[in-house]
Amino acid sequence: MILASFKCLGLGAGLLLAVSFVHAASAQTPSPPSLHAFAEVSLSPSGALIASVETDQPLAPTTKRPRGPVVVRDRLTGAVVATYDPCPACRYAGLTWSPDGAALAFIATDAETGQAALDVVRGGQAKVLASLAGVAQTPRFSPDGTLIALMATPGAHKETGAVEAGAQLVGDIDALTVADEKRIAVLPAAGGALRYVSPADTFIYEYDWRPDGQGFVATAAKGNGDDNWWIAKLIAVDLDGSPARVIAAPDVQMNAPRVSPDGRSVVFIGGLMSDFGSVGGDIYAAPFSGGVAKDITPGLKATFTSLTGWRDGRLLATLLRGEQEEIVSVDTVRGALETRWAAPVSTRAADGRVSFSADGALAAAESQDFTHAPEILAGAPGPAFRPVTESNAALAPQTRAMSVAWKNEGFDVQGWLLAPLAPTPGRHPLVVEIHGGPSAAVTPHYVAAYDDGLFPIAEWLRRGYYVFYANPRGSYGQGEAFTRANVRDFGGGDLRDILAGVDKVETLAPVDDKRLGVFGHSYGGYMTMWTVTHSHRFAAAISGAGIANWISYYGENGIDKWMIPFFGASAYDDPAIYEKASPILAIKNARTPTLIYVGERDVECPAPQSFEFWHGLKAEDVPTSLIVYQGQGHAIRDPADLKDLRARQLAWFATYLGS
Repeated sequence: MILASFKCLGLGAGLLLAVSFVHAASAQTPSPPSLHAFAEVSLSPSGALIASVETDQPLAPTTKRPRGPVVVRDRLTGAVVATYDPCPACRYAGLTWSPDGAALAFIATDAETGQAALDVVRGGQAKVLASLAGVAQTPRFSPDGTLIALMATPGAHKETGAVEAGAQLVGDIDALTVADEKRIAVLPAAGGALRYVSPADTFIYEYDWRPDGQGFVATAAKGNGDDNWWIAKLIAVDLDGSPARVIAAPDVQMNAPRVSPDGRSVVFIGGLMSDFGSVGGDIYAAPFSGGVAKDITPGLKATFTSLTGWRDGRLLATLLRGEQEEIVSVDTVRGALETRWAAPVSTRAADGRVSFSADGALAAAESQDFTHAPEILAGAPGPAFRPVTESNAALAPQTRAMSVAWKNEGFDVQGWLLAPLAPTPGRHPLVVEIHGGPSAAVTPHYVAAYDDGLFPIAEWLRRGYYVFYANPRGSYGQGEAFTRANVRDFGGGDLRDILAGVDKVETLAPVDDKRLGVFGHSYGGYMTMWTVTHSHRFAAAISGAGIANWISYYGENGIDKWMIPFFGASAYDDPAIYEKASPILAIKNARTPTLIYVGERDVECPAPQSFEFWHGLKAEDVPTSLIVYQGQGHAIRDPADLKDLRARQLAWFATYLGS
């Protein structure tokens, strides 16, 4: 809603018994075409079965977020052997198998009631083992299968994560800002009460069982979980109630902690990361007994994106190298890599980007690219790692895509160019997306006939627009030096990289330099504001959840600790660098018509930033419009709001770029 507009599995060897899952159908009203989506892909320990959460997403406007059941498939044929939908009002996540493959656990969340449950399937029957009022995530069986751990936030005031809508802040703010704490809890795999084992004053971000089953390693921080991930420490938590201890406190952000099979070391992905969940960096190792974490893959011109665990003495991981996603095995002593599979696609799984069998010989993941809709890949990494489903075989490509590489100021830069399927003669508008982060990268994702996300890419393509995604300095895919190259230089080198990329595109495609558009969300929204105040090259702009003034932003947002690694100091200690990067201070240079939107309860990029930029454009008589979506956070999720937003974006570019 717009608040304001301002212009079993039998699991192992037994019989598979499926919980009923029935779709209502009508012979008189055929269902619209849909995209079959796979999420939380998890390969059984033997490699025989693949579990995932599957949904049908209509390729037409909808008023509801799609949901679907847990589906189990045969790894060789892709055939469905069981479906589980024990809570028709719930969404499922966190699929994980027991070590013997006899049980499948997952979290069921009912957003309407605020209830979360741990469900376990054994012998073809789903049973609720535990429930709580709040948020639950990431169940994992102990190495011997006798316990199940999960992360739980009892009595949560909001959905976990800074991109989610913030709680209402009225009244005594100090009294209201009591932090939700996500803790590790355990219970017997046969059922029983949850027992919290991590400290009550500590927010757990990620965790891993220790091989001896006597506790965990975790990334954690005291206080507000949204704000403090950037200063999280690596800790050890024991089942016996001993005080948690710090293993390492590196000056990088951490993801995917994994304990070595001998229990003597802990590895993690460490790097300069702007958002929890946007994973990228080198591999670091720290002694479990405590000490300094060491970068064991320094200088690699690629970005690690997930760690799965050890198999046969080598660490299995995924990385992004330019346009390619790779499955690699890593010698953690020498830091040497062996690439087992590579392709210009995006993959994802329940715990990282690829799920492996217990011996590491087989893998499974959801995969997609710009012209191929999601399917499940499975098999041995290499030539045998190929689709085992054909659920979206009837969905045709909506674009032609190519990787674009260029050099600028000594950097190798990469991006993607999407073209209309059948462009008409003559020159065409080009719209340039600047991704969020900035520590992130645009990777291939299917362009469906109907866009259900933030931007109407397919419709722009149908109208004859070309679309260019740039991964400028600050992005993943070229190594840590490249990711760090925009530190204390927001809007500087990254904008020059983007403009050089537009120059490159103009040599490859029939685009009209006088009909260029720019758009982005989050850091991309900031960069859009920066671009229109530092360049007159673009004829129209769309800025979502942007940042106009880094000084005022520092005091308004709920995650100010993310800024220190990028600016080097707080806004109070070094205001000059924050002012230098603030688009509002160059507002008198703005000429580009700019549409602005934001969620009312955005914690990451609060709405006042969009108001400030809109006000500046109005003062300078620059065509602009501001839309604030009621109750929405940084991630705008309401289908009606997204439909409204896409319609406004289409109209804005049509007005200023033509079609």
